[in-house]
Amino acid sequence: MDRRTFLAGTGAVLLAAPLTAGAQQAGKVYRIGFLASTPATTPETARIWAEFQLGLRELGWVVGRNVAIEARFSEGRADRLSGLAAELVALKVDLIMVSAGWAGVRAAKEATTTTPIVMVGIADPVAVGFVVSLARPGGNITGIADLSTDLVAKRLELLKQAVPRAARVVSLLGPIVGAHEVAAVTVMLKEQETAARALGITLRPVEVKNREDFGNAATAVTGEHPDALLIGPHPIWFVLRKEIADFALQQRLPTISPSKVHANDGALMSYSADSATIFRRAATYVDKILKGAKPADLPVEQPTTFELVINLKTAKALALTIPQSLLLRADDVIQ
Repeated sequence: MDRRTFLAGTGAVLLAAPLTAGAQQAGKVYRIGFLASTPATTPETARIWAEFQLGLRELGWVVGRNVAIEARFSEGRADRLSGLAAELVALKVDLIMVSAGWAGVRAAKEATTTTPIVMVGIADPVAVGFVVSLARPGGNITGIADLSTDLVAKRLELLKQAVPRAARVVSLLGPIVGAHEVAAVTVMLKEQETAARALGITLRPVEVKNREDFGNAATAVTGEHPDALLIGPHPIWFVLRKEIADFALQQRLPTISPSKVHANDGALMSYSADSATIFRRAATYVDKILKGAKPADLPVEQPTTFELVINLKTAKALALTIPQSLLLRADDVIQ
């Protein structure tokens, strides 16, 4: 399966063009603001960041030559995002690229209505009010959705296939802030519940309010006596990935996540769009905007191919036998 195949919303994908194209100024060094939860501190996140820079180079942008990157990281603290977004705006960057979930895009949106914003891998951007529609975003925001909330039914299905005995599953949710996010999470939970009923699963949601709240959430999860754990989409899980993996192993809870990083760090499975591909595609938005395109006119892309990762080492630790049919469907099997 080619995980680098994407649908470009509407219209053709623009190919690499000479640096003289569009509204570029010869000799100018353009500044990209990058707002994220965490830096490239794992092999997987380093791979993702390398793909973005490779995408830029293929389009003629070389960091340190004609483009510079101003990066700000919240270290998993949503309360820091507004200040970091304001810093980037004060630096007068040419655009802000955001990889910090709903909270990150909201912080950038509140910080500026004029600087172009490229969101990367954001779930339900229409539902949370960041864009008017995928085809015609409007405003100063565009980018790439990740369909993460749309994939909850598939993750439950894969989890049930791997753990047929699973009858009670906790859905672990990240911090929910703001009316739009409440609405989006409500839709996601309804989809989860519909899928769970069809699979004979009782689903119980548990919210982690912040990084320091994980202990309380872990106690709440244990109190539900679940057979498995479903991780919802939220940047906080990157920061808490080892805590989640250790907790799940201690409690003998098979876990499926929307990020390959978690499978690499000990979750049983992950199912998601390939983040590296998303970041490489994000480079095309940077290219178009720096050449004069308006975010309002650039359709929001959605991934069309996805990645299933299975951690066999974790399966053995949990005394689980993964069906061969499922292993054959996996894009990556961690031994």
